[in-house]
Amino acid sequence: MSEVVHPQESVYNLIPREEVRCEKPPRYMSRFRPAVVLEEKLAKDAMRTMGPAKVERPSPDKYLKKHSKEPKLPEKAQCSKEERHICTVKKPAVPARTDNQPMAVHTERHLIKPTAVVPMKLQPTCVDTNKGHKQLLENSGLVPKYIRKKDYGVVPEYLLQRSEEERRAKEEYDNFVKEQKDQGAMKHLSDEERQAVLEGLKKTWDELHHEYQGLSLVTDTLSKKAHKERLETGMKQIENDIKFFERFQTIYIPNK
Repeated sequence: MSEVVHPQESVYNLIPREEVRCEKPPRYMSRFRPAVVLEEKLAKDAMRTMGPAKVERPSPDKYLKKHSKEPKLPEKAQCSKEERHICTVKKPAVPARTDNQPMAVHTERHLIKPTAVVPMKLQPTCVDTNKGHKQLLENSGLVPKYIRKKDYGVVPEYLLQRSEEERRAKEEYDNFVKEQKDQGAMKHLSDEERQAVLEGLKKTWDELHHEYQGLSLVTDTLSKKAHKERLETGMKQIENDIKFFERFQTIYIPNK
């Protein structure tokens, strides 16, 4: 079993040790601290309570009385009846009916003409909405002012020019189509030409039929079968052409 050694029983603990003390650095002090403290003290001493420090206190005798803040009318000057009717300057007497008026006044009276005040003419307006929005009647589109123009109802010049250009372009197109039709017109076959074509078709059919009759009865190879089918197809096509030429007397063919 292992033995447990405690630190108190160590040999090194018997040696006395010197106690080491840690010295703290001096605390930081701002060099502006005295100025800040003085400034704060001066600001607080000026207003220690609410309002200025020295205030004139109201006297108990000067309390607020009833109707003291209502406006007052200026006092009327009292005067006696005699002073009221005394007038220092007298007005001229009223002229009699028989007195003649001075010429200057008479002439001025005839020269001065009454000026007639012309009433302001209201502009007609048009109300658009139920909230009273309005605008001038002339700009509302309800006044027929465009039909009074001199060129009202006249076709504009640019429309005439456009119509002329369209007519000219259509005419050129019609001429072009007509030329194309004339170049690709159909040629009419006469009776002699129709009979010659019909005889040529019959002669070709006879040649194919003679060749078809000369084929062998046994078609055991692909070439024989293909040749036989080609002859049958050619004879069938020539028969249809012969029927067509015999049925119709008038025949047209395109020009080459």
